[in-house]
Amino acid sequence: MAYIEFKDVVKEYKMGEIIIKALNNTNFQIDKGELVIIVGPSGAGKTTALNILGGMDNATSGRVIIDNKDITYFKEKELIKYRREDIGFVFQFYNLVPNLTALENVELATEICKDSLNPVEILKKVGLEDRMKNFPSQLSGGEQQRVAIARAIAKNPKILLCDEPTGALDYNTGKQILQLLQDTARKEKMTVIIITHNAAIAPMADKVIHFKNGTVSNIQVNEYPKPISEIEW
Repeated sequence: MAYIEFKDVVKEYKMGEIIIKALNNTNFQIDKGELVIIVGPSGAGKTTALNILGGMDNATSGRVIIDNKDITYFKEKELIKYRREDIGFVFQFYNLVPNLTALENVELATEICKDSLNPVEILKKVGLEDRMKNFPSQLSGGEQQRVAIARAIAKNPKILLCDEPTGALDYNTGKQILQLLQDTARKEKMTVIIITHNAAIAPMADKVIHFKNGTVSNIQVNEYPKPISEIEW
């Protein structure tokens, strides 16, 4: 059995008398430790799928199985525990606490987790050993995103979910962030899922899931993923 299974997942939203299907019988599987990229145009259902995987939204029907646990019908307390202990989030905009230093932002996340990692060591791993005492306003966009990734990794999650993590960054900085995420999947044996509009980075992934009109249109497996350093876009 795969580590993550989306089985015939439907997500409907009601707008007055109109029902919109953000996801329509969506199916995919992800193995433990894979780096997966989910691509597709705006409105294809990528973020909805990510939110359901992260326990921030519920499926209307179908099943979502993570590590042999069906989270589809988790109660709110179970979802809070799941988000706290199993999931790390990285967003396009960094969502750092402005009046806390880089180190304090990472420490804040670890205080709610059972098996968290050492914040200082994680900030060193992401190349911020000399910036730990700086506030977000004193950091570049790439450095702020590194803090956000360090904060997510320091929770020691089973799954790292990344929503357009390079969308607000320039080309070179974005490439550094993708390298960091690729290294995290490889070295930390963490399952990393990235959603993006940029299909050109697909060769870096173990698996590429294409979304179109609320469902999976194609799944591509890369037997030999490329290092991000070899990819141009």
